[in-house]
Amino acid sequence: MGTSATASGRPRHPSAGNLASRPALVRGDAAAHRLPPASFPHGSEGAPKVIRLGPGLDDAALDRLVGPVEGKRVLDLGCGAGAASIALARRGARVTAVEASTTRLAQARAAAEVAEVRLELHHSDLADLAFVRADSVDLVVAVYSLSGVQDLGRVFRQVHRVLTPGSAILLSLPHPFATMLDDDPEQPSPYLTRTAWSTSPLAWRAAGDEGVTHVHQIGDVFTTLSRSNFQVDALLEPEPVGDGAAIHTSTLVEWVPPTVVVRARKLGI
Repeated sequence: MGTSATASGRPRHPSAGNLASRPALVRGDAAAHRLPPASFPHGSEGAPKVIRLGPGLDDAALDRLVGPVEGKRVLDLGCGAGAASIALARRGARVTAVEASTTRLAQARAAAEVAEVRLELHHSDLADLAFVRADSVDLVVAVYSLSGVQDLGRVFRQVHRVLTPGSAILLSLPHPFATMLDDDPEQPSPYLTRTAWSTSPLAWRAAGDEGVTHVHQIGDVFTTLSRSNFQVDALLEPEPVGDGAAIHTSTLVEWVPPTVVVRARKLGI
């Protein structure tokens, strides 16, 4: 059975005749390389010199949230393939990287060897930081990794224990607005696929890897940090920059922010 054409000339999937008014489309080669935005940073290539907090963002402008790290001990929580860890190590930080996936941890180890930087790598659940001494970490970074965690409170309590007083956790997450939408090349604007209150996780696959995204509402993140004795000092919904060619970028970025960035400082001791 062959494919049929839509009014715009795009090929339509052979099964489209059995579907409702929104058939599945066989997209052209231009979109074939795109990865689900929620899978960021999995599948990204290279090791940047600055931390990439989300797809298509102005990394240099957001780098002010990281600040100077030379000589400091930094914990990369959910390091993935190691891009953020390597960027921090290149700037003189002493980096401890934690990852729950053995596959991603192996990728991070290999990437560190290629980049010729030293990382302290640990295979562990993100809420199990017993191997890190209390009050010994100057900065915690979590790039999209906490979207794989359902109970943020468990993680934040452990992060509070290991941070030195007044030090920060810098985290980024898929923006909940972006997870509510999907795009269709046959339509002039995105369409809703789930409610703002849906608690169902989103499954994704990217470059041979797979995972789930738990959608965390911004208010819940703020409240959970506060209850874990943190004070939020930065909450950003940055607009993407560039031509939208990033591998995790979709046309949704023209309508809603793809990423929310939060920095919070430890209160008390």
